[in-house]
Amino acid sequence: MQAQQLHDWDLSYAEARAVQDQLAGRVRFTKLSKSPKLIAGLDCAFTQGGKRILAVVVVLRRVASSIPKELGMASFELIETASAALDVTFPYIPGLLSFREAPACLAALEKLEHEPDVLMIDGQGIAHPRCLGLASHLGLFLDKPTIGCAKSRLTGAFEEPAPEKGAHSPLTDGDEVIGAVVRTRTNVKPLFISAGHRCTLEDAIDLTLTCAVKYRLPEPTRLAHQTVSRLKRGPVC
Repeated sequence: MQAQQLHDWDLSYAEARAVQDQLAGRVRFTKLSKSPKLIAGLDCAFTQGGKRILAVVVVLRRVASSIPKELGMASFELIETASAALDVTFPYIPGLLSFREAPACLAALEKLEHEPDVLMIDGQGIAHPRCLGLASHLGLFLDKPTIGCAKSRLTGAFEEPAPEKGAHSPLTDGDEVIGAVVRTRTNVKPLFISAGHRCTLEDAIDLTLTCAVKYRLPEPTRLAHQTVSRLKRGPVC
């Protein structure tokens, strides 16, 4: 899976912020033209005291099911896994984490033999102080639909959604809706979902709920998280 080169990675703090401001204007929100069949999940972990970063991407194929769609169930099969570990070259600066994580993510994605229709990323899309979280950043590099599927809020205000699975409330920045707070399991903490690139917030919510089969995390990012947690203890790091 090939990515275009949008910018260098050897950047100062001021240069990185300027890149975010410039790239944020290139993010597009277009409805997915068809139901995705191949869905990738991506997660990262820091190792060796934060000196190395390991990225894992899994690709799942959605399997036809006889269970009615309205029951919110789907099944998936894992068809590919790829990973990459790189030295961290950018300092920890809140709001600029994608400059630490994206190079390893892109290195892992380049190893894929199957090209996913959409990527679900453990991170933010436009629900970010400068509207360019990791999911949006990667979406522009890949020119692919991406969804930010974060476990916690980075920015924005919200009211707690109802306790039932499927309930969601808007995540707002002033008068602008930048994401949604989505309950993927009844009486379990919600996720913070936002469009990354080339999809709408409605697409992001629908796909998250479709992929949240049994657990809080949707299957693509759950399996990516499981895999990166296992690999960071092994020789790949």
